[in-house]
Amino acid sequence: MLPAFSVVIPCYNEAGRIGETLRQTLDYLRNESPESELIVVNDGSTDATPQIAREVLATAETQTRLLENYPNRGKGAAVRTGLLAAQRPIGLFSDADLSTPLSETPKLIQPIVNEDVDLSFGSRALDRKLIGVHQPWRREYAGRVFNLLVRIATGLPFWDTQCGFKAFRLEVCRPILEAARVNGFAFDVELLFLARRAGLRVREIPVRWNHAEGSKVDFLRDSLRMLREVVALRFSRWGETLSSRRTLDQ
Repeated sequence: MLPAFSVVIPCYNEAGRIGETLRQTLDYLRNESPESELIVVNDGSTDATPQIAREVLATAETQTRLLENYPNRGKGAAVRTGLLAAQRPIGLFSDADLSTPLSETPKLIQPIVNEDVDLSFGSRALDRKLIGVHQPWRREYAGRVFNLLVRIATGLPFWDTQCGFKAFRLEVCRPILEAARVNGFAFDVELLFLARRAGLRVREIPVRWNHAEGSKVDFLRDSLRMLREVVALRFSRWGETLSSRRTLDQ
């Protein structure tokens, strides 16, 4: 059995699968961690996502909440909304498609419980043999290039910042969640960047993963947007560092 933790699932126009995702998550928590809670953050969906979520959560034995972000603000904002509302000491967010199976949860939770790390996150890059169903080759290789550019731009030593499966010791991670500003798909990079800068213990952990159809990421548009966000993050933080140095020199 796992200790109590909060599961956060952000969702935007996920009517086709949110019902099954929530049922699987509730079954997992009932069997593995009954004292946990499930927080669903509807990010301004225009389909039946919130109605379906309410129906499923209404029958749950586990503590649940449905939070609403209106209008649509972006995945980063939805994840932060859920994690900042969490009432358990550990918060884990998972993509709505459950590309990383819930059975991988102990890999992220246990190192935090053991007080070895403050933030743990799933990685597809550390052991690609764990990938069952691959993405289309163009998207997969674009992801590798993106992560290489992230390493160059930010100095982060990680190989897969974008896997939607991350866990946080909320007592120490809450300040970085409150300080984060990126609402788009590069929010993961900002959280890892802030965590490293704050001296938190961060670990990248290989997990099983399967590509699921129906991604909300537009290959070209969102790749360019994520790169702009990473570059902006790099220069904004660099500017803060210069400002701090000038203040110290005065």
